[in-house]
Amino acid sequence: MSFGGATSAMIASIKNNKRPRKSAIEKLKKHGYYDNDNPDQLSFNKTATEEQLEKIRQEAKKENRRKLLTYLIPIGFISIAALIAIGFVKF
Repeated sequence: MSFGGATSAMIASIKNNKRPRKSAIEKLKKHGYYDNDNPDQLSFNKTATEEQLEKIRQEAKKENRRKLLTYLIPIGFISIAALIAIGFVKF
């Protein structure tokens, strides 16, 4: 009997899932964000001013609006064209 590639892919997936997982706390300790003196607190060295945060927020909003329009405009044209085509085919 031939099992094809599905069985080998399943076996590879099972083997990959056996790898040891790193916890989030280990990653934070590795990069120096976890405070060993007070384990309930995270310490970040980088800070941003309110003006910088507002600028980042505005840029993100502008980029999201631009992406939304680039997705909605073609979908709108396709929808209108499909409705017109369906109208001509029906009559």
